[in-house]
Amino acid sequence: MKLFSLPLAFLLLAPLGALDASEPAVKLAVFDVDATPPLGSAMAYDPVKRLDEMTLRCRGIVLLGADKPIVLCAVDWIGIANEGHDAFRDALAKAAGTTRDRVAVHTVHQHDAPGCDFTAERLLRELGLARYGRFDGTFHRQVIARAADAIRAALPAAVGVTHYGFGAADVKEVASNRRIAGPDGRIRATRYTTTKDPALRAEPEGVIDPQVSLVSFFSGDRPLAVLSYYACHPQSYYRTGVPSPDFPGIARFIRGQCVPEALHVHFNGAGGNIGAGKYNDGAKENRMVLAMRLAEGMRQAWASTRRFPLSAGDLGWQTVPVRLPVAAHLKAADLVKALKTQPERGYIAEADQLAWVHRAESGHAIDLACLRVGTVRVLHMPGELFVEYQLAAKTMRRDLHVAMAAYGDYGPGYIGTAAAYREGGYETSPGASNVAPEAEAVLLAAMKKLLESP
Repeated sequence: MKLFSLPLAFLLLAPLGALDASEPAVKLAVFDVDATPPLGSAMAYDPVKRLDEMTLRCRGIVLLGADKPIVLCAVDWIGIANEGHDAFRDALAKAAGTTRDRVAVHTVHQHDAPGCDFTAERLLRELGLARYGRFDGTFHRQVIARAADAIRAALPAAVGVTHYGFGAADVKEVASNRRIAGPDGRIRATRYTTTKDPALRAEPEGVIDPQVSLVSFFSGDRPLAVLSYYACHPQSYYRTGVPSPDFPGIARFIRGQCVPEALHVHFNGAGGNIGAGKYNDGAKENRMVLAMRLAEGMRQAWASTRRFPLSAGDLGWQTVPVRLPVAAHLKAADLVKALKTQPERGYIAEADQLAWVHRAESGHAIDLACLRVGTVRVLHMPGELFVEYQLAAKTMRRDLHVAMAAYGDYGPGYIGTAAAYREGGYETSPGASNVAPEAEAVLLAAMKKLLESP
C-alpha cells in the first residue's frame, strides 16, 4: 500500500484540469461591441444626421495560453491616433490581464465614421480652441470602456483552441492602384475612391495585392473566429452623415451569416495607395457590388482553408519599437498659428499634424508587432501604408503564410515608399503624409527583424 500512497495523494490534490491531457493549452475569447456614434456627434468629416441598419463595430479576440494574453482588435473608424491609440491599448490590456505591447488596435478606415486622437484633443484644449468638435473624445472613451468590459465578460467563457487555419484567394475587380503615373514617372492623376473619369477608370489596375487572407481558429470542427486581411481603401461613397461600415463591413456581415458559429474580424491591409476607383464611378449601387465581390473572395479563401493542430508552442508575439522621422515641412509653431487663424479643414489637418509632431518630439516609439500562429505570420503596422510594404513582407518569407494589418496607430498618416515621395501625388503630399521618406528604411528593417525571428 505504501508504494501507491504518494501517487494517490498527488492525484487527489492535483487540479482536475491537469488530469486531462487532451485539454487545449490555447484558449480564445471573442468580444464585439457597438462603436456607432450617436445623432449629432462628430465624425471625421460630418456630424451624424441619421443612423442606419448596419452599425459600426469594435470587435476582436483574446488569445490565451502563450505567455501573457494577446489582444487583436479592429474598429470601424477612420483612424485611432497617438494618445487615443495608447488609451485603447491600455484599457484592453488591463481588461485582458496583459501588457500594452501585446495589444494590437487597428481601424478599417471607413470615412463615414469617427476618428480618435486624444493628443490632438488635449492640445486643442490647451490652446483654448473649442471649434474642433471632431476631436472631442467623450464618445470614444465610452467605446473603449465598452470594449474593455466586453473582454472582462468574455474571458471566463474562453474556449479551447485545437486547430488554426489559413486560406487565401484573389478578390476580383475591387482593388486598383490610386496613383497614375505619367511618361516621366511623376504622378499625373489620382484615381480616388469615386472616379467619374472613364479614362482614369480604364487605366490598368496597377500594383496591388489581390489576395484576401483568412486566419481562423477552431475547437474541434467548430470555427471560433475568422480574421480576414485585405488591402484596399474601404470607401464606395461617403460624406452622407450616416455612419457606415461600407463595403468591407457588409462583406464581413455576409460571411458572418454564412459561418455564424465564428466571430468575423476584418483588418485593412496596406491599402494607403489602393482604392476601388477603377471599379467605382460613384453609383450608390456599387457599394453592394464591391461588398459581394469581397465576400466572394472571402468565401473562396474559406473554402481553401487548411487546418493544422495548434499547441501553445505554435503561438507567439513579438514587437519592435520604431521611431518614424517627422516630415520636414511640419513645424509646431506654424501649425499652431494655422490652427488659430484658419478654418478647420478635412482629415489629416493641422490638429492631426501638430499631435503627431508633439508625439514624435516626445521620443515616443510605435510598436510594430508580429503574431506567430504555426506557419502564419501577421504583421501589425501603423498608418496608411503603401501596398509595397505588404508585398515586401510576403517576399521576405515566401516559406510562410504572411498577412498584414495596417491602420494601427494613425498618427503618421500616409506612409509611402521612399520613391513615392519623389514621384509626387496626393498620398505623399505635405497635407497627407506626416513622415519623411526615410521611414521606408526604418519600417523594412523592423519588418525583416520580426519575420526572421525564430
